[in-house]
Amino acid sequence: MAGHFEVLPGGGAAVALDDVEISILRSLAVQLMELIGPGDEPAKDADPLAALFAEGPSKPPSDPALKRLFPDAYGDDSEELRAAASDFRRYTENDLRARKREDALLVVRALDGLSADAATEGGAVLKLTPDECRAWLGALNDLRLTIGTRLEVTDDEESEQLYRLPDSDPRKPMVMAYLWLGALQESLVETLMS
Repeated sequence: MAGHFEVLPGGGAAVALDDVEISILRSLAVQLMELIGPGDEPAKDADPLAALFAEGPSKPPSDPALKRLFPDAYGDDSEELRAAASDFRRYTENDLRARKREDALLVVRALDGLSADAATEGGAVLKLTPDECRAWLGALNDLRLTIGTRLEVTDDEESEQLYRLPDSDPRKPMVMAYLWLGALQESLVETLMS
């Protein structure tokens, strides 16, 4: 089971993670929450109805990773499409940002909540409900998109080149995390489809 998700009776999935994997996943999820940030959300004590209709940003983020996580809904080929994309962003980005933060926070809490009774030698078995699996898939995808953007991966050919990086390349640790997260994500998808 190490590093490979397995189906739980009644739904959900489980995976054995060692202490290093737990630490890396937790650190990456916290960094993702920091990158996503709070967004343009209304104050917690704001009128709930007003908060429901609060408008978000109308321009895409300047950070390439955030731009990848929050892409324009339409191409920018014409002024009309740019205006439509701006409107779409204004009414959807706050909710999308909140969901991505919630997914990452769920990952952190799940890793922090690994109990001693689930412990294995040097790690633990993480058990996820079906809803937690969805959040984990979202967070793993967001982490891969962010790291892939930082690595400037744009197609499969560039992704293949990552396998051949020499150990001396300063991108190597980020590449290893990118590939490992991809394997975890694929394993979770396969588990949920079985």
